[in-house]
Amino acid sequence: MKHPVDVHVGKRIRHRRWLVGMTQQQLAQSVGIKFQQIQKYETGMNRVSASRLWDIAASLTVPVSFFFDGLNGEEALAEPMSSADVPHDILKDKEALDLIRSYYAIPETQRRRLFELARVLSDPQ
Repeated sequence: MKHPVDVHVGKRIRHRRWLVGMTQQQLAQSVGIKFQQIQKYETGMNRVSASRLWDIAASLTVPVSFFFDGLNGEEALAEPMSSADVPHDILKDKEALDLIRSYYAIPETQRRRLFELARVLSDPQ
């Protein structure tokens, strides 16, 4: 059974890895492990040790706290999840991740304008 915190941390690892355009193999080499271990971390099957999370954070150029962003107390205290309980995850969608990566490749001034346009277009009023 997967623990919700391990699943959340794994998703955040995958999310950041995709945003920086790094493969599982590249991340694994960077931290000195096999890519299969990265796969297990990203799915929450294996728990990431503190020292390994530190190495992953350094490789992905984020603070360790990044992996816990968005984790609320209810998730942390919840019973471990089965694979049937995992909600749809937008970060599993390669198209969405490509869109995010492309978005951050746009110069900041233009990116802010695009963001405002998207906000206006998505307003239900």
